[in-house]
Amino acid sequence: MHVNAPPLLSALRRNPTGAILVLAQIAITLAVVCNAASIVAHAIARIGRPTGFDTADTFVIGVASTSKQFNLVSAVHEDLAYLRGLPDVVAATVTNGRPLTFDGGFTELSRSPGPNSPSVRTSTLPFDEQGLRALDVPLVAGRDFRADEVVADTSGGARHPIGEIIVTRSLAHALFPHGHALGATVYVSGQPTPLTIVGITRDFMGPQDGGEPAYHTFLAPKIVAQYGFYELLARTRPGRRDAILRAAKRHIAAAHPEAAVAFTQTLATAKRNFDADSRNMAIFLSAVSALMLGVCGLGLFGLTAFNVSSRIKQIGVRRAVGARRRDIIAHFVAESALVIGAGAVVGTVLALGLGQWLSDRYGEPRLGIVYVVASILTLAVIGQLAAWQPARRAAAVPPSVATRTV
Repeated sequence: MHVNAPPLLSALRRNPTGAILVLAQIAITLAVVCNAASIVAHAIARIGRPTGFDTADTFVIGVASTSKQFNLVSAVHEDLAYLRGLPDVVAATVTNGRPLTFDGGFTELSRSPGPNSPSVRTSTLPFDEQGLRALDVPLVAGRDFRADEVVADTSGGARHPIGEIIVTRSLAHALFPHGHALGATVYVSGQPTPLTIVGITRDFMGPQDGGEPAYHTFLAPKIVAQYGFYELLARTRPGRRDAILRAAKRHIAAAHPEAAVAFTQTLATAKRNFDADSRNMAIFLSAVSALMLGVCGLGLFGLTAFNVSSRIKQIGVRRAVGARRRDIIAHFVAESALVIGAGAVVGTVLALGLGQWLSDRYGEPRLGIVYVVASILTLAVIGQLAAWQPARRAAAVPPSVATRTV
């Protein structure tokens, strides 16, 4: 069995429109499927990642008010005193961000204050001296915040700059890959105030902005309560979370008639929602990819079937002069392979370009070559299977057709 390239090209040139359309379909399918597979793989990996903190026993209560009579600072201290006084509460703090949600601050940290200094994207959580205990996140180096280091950041009070921060281990490595981060000085993008790293924690997931990596988080010693809103984060003893949450919600609502409990959420629920977003994305992109592969297979099937039906006379002639069935099958399968190969070349360029755009625009990981190769192989298998049945039908054309159609 021998297949010559010139006859294949000559045959395809007789019907270039169909071949070009299918080639374009293959290229677009490859570009989409490659990047979809990469995004799905990373979404599944996110589902299995450890959060790094206690999700089972931790909850958040958001309190909001638009009343001018509402004393925000006093309410914060009252609520913290109430929560910390409960025997089943291990620790409580006030913040304006929640791990595993889009609720939080995001900024850039760099090793020098210059605008051209390399920086690292990070989320931030303002906590007081009980913040780490409230999340059950241990230190791996350095120390926790002291009470005298915590500054108030409120709508009605004077704001004082912070001087110390605590960073996660992954953020410390990203900022100082070849040195020690503890005791080093860093800067928030666009601000000249130096910040000293006084502690390094185990990696944990802070607020998420849809980008990577999820563990780049730093803690600032602040009590944040602005614009009539603050969030209380508390951790309870095992098994007591729901009872304490219900009691705390009733107490806070009764204690502040000028305010309202805006929301309550357990961090276990936040984890389920975070996983659900990744899971739904994986299911949707997988379904789209399967649909596109199916449509691409139908396109190749239709192209081969059309070529067979329009060349019945030529097939009969080839059979009459000695071509075997497998030679006819090999010809049409090779035609399909040629179209797939050309589409794969164009599709690879499109896939890499689309992957670069997704990485720059949305922070997605760079497209790995393994996804390109796997997608090309998948398309090749689907394409050859799609061409196989029409090719077998062509091989079944008897030599007598040549004499009846001459």
